[in-house]
Amino acid sequence: MTTDDARAYVDAQIAQWREYVLKRTGVDAADADELESHLRDQAADLERTGLAPDESFLVAVKRLGAQHEISREFARVHSDRLWKQLVLSGTGASGDPASDARGRAEVRWVVGLAVLAAAALKVPALFGVAPGSDPGFYARNAALFALPALAAYFAWKRAAPIATIVAVAVSFVAGGVLVNAYPFVRGGQTEGLAAIHLPIALWLVVGVAYVGGEWRSRRRRMDFIRFTGEWVVYMSLIALGGGVLSGITVGAFSLVDVDTFTFVGEWLLPCGAVGAAIVAAWLVESKQGVIENLAPVLTRIFTPLFAAMLVVLAVAFAVSWTADAASRDALVVLDLVLALVLGLVLFAISARESLAPPGLFDVLQLVLVTAALAVDVLVLAGILGRIGEYGFTANRTAALGENLILLVNLAWAAWLAIGFLRGRRAFAASERWQTAYVPVYLAWAVVVVAALPPLFTFA
Repeated sequence: MTTDDARAYVDAQIAQWREYVLKRTGVDAADADELESHLRDQAADLERTGLAPDESFLVAVKRLGAQHEISREFARVHSDRLWKQLVLSGTGASGDPASDARGRAEVRWVVGLAVLAAAALKVPALFGVAPGSDPGFYARNAALFALPALAAYFAWKRAAPIATIVAVAVSFVAGGVLVNAYPFVRGGQTEGLAAIHLPIALWLVVGVAYVGGEWRSRRRRMDFIRFTGEWVVYMSLIALGGGVLSGITVGAFSLVDVDTFTFVGEWLLPCGAVGAAIVAAWLVESKQGVIENLAPVLTRIFTPLFAAMLVVLAVAFAVSWTADAASRDALVVLDLVLALVLGLVLFAISARESLAPPGLFDVLQLVLVTAALAVDVLVLAGILGRIGEYGFTANRTAALGENLILLVNLAWAAWLAIGFLRGRRAFAASERWQTAYVPVYLAWAVVVVAALPPLFTFA
């Protein structure tokens, strides 16, 4: 590497370092300027001792301290900024007229899309398709009420190119046509599979809008994985608040003999849930500094708990494995557990600082992945046993494919984690693996929605 190349590399690294620091709670642009100046001074001093520019940068970053420690110190000194970030960001309080105007426009855009998505949920009823009369219709089309509005929000916010907008729109139209044109047997397996997998496929399509068309970028894919975890956190909080509000509403009005149960069940909860999907996305985008400090805490709480649960579960199933243990209901529950574990693993990877050395939490992550791998092997054995005894069905075929995909993911993730703990691989290898694997989930979801129903005669 020439001196010019090394300096260009350092400039790029400092730019990424600065971008990351600015996301931390309690750090603003002036603070970042001060930190960057200090970092560059440190690097320059080290260069004068004979170190190469890239080596000087790495040593200077180490001396400057861990980024989360910097965030913690600034948050302690400027604690008032956290409340301003929580209450005022995006509402015209930054002092920059252009930024304030865009913030107000974004709020209007979000509110409009949330209302539009909630209204879309009620449009089928105008044509005689009510939830009580055709629940299968609403199950198949659940993803088509909120996710198009969510994709539109990100396409607007990222100023996505026309080609990306067209590709996203075509994907939603194709998904809607498939699940409504196919002659599903009411209550059949393929209808249920389509209802489950279409949201997965279209959520990843939303990811294309989220990254502004930069889907090939590993960093942007990881950003979307991180966003997904943060969005789930916000949606859970909104759901808890909405549940409390609904319960209080029904209970309070019952005191004056006013029945609000129908209103809450048919309007408040469903429309609120659809609109909350867009509001939660806006909250993640607007309050990233807050949730990013929460994300590592959540992963550190739930990773050891899930790891312990999976270890005990794997041992229990291995010891008492019988035909009854491999029943359909048991396999469904285990698959749900594995899906949650995969989400936790992805969220933990996205929340971890790449340059940090291996630690106890990384060991716990390996235990979690290894236990999940063992459970997945047991699930696969159960699925293959049921296929051998009863033959292929749509459900068994979908479950077999999903667990094989998960097996490959977990096995290589465990191998990479071992290499990282032994100092033979950088943590970035795990990030690359998970981001590269995302299209596999999309491809299988499309296969389940588009190919399995005709293959099994829509039953």
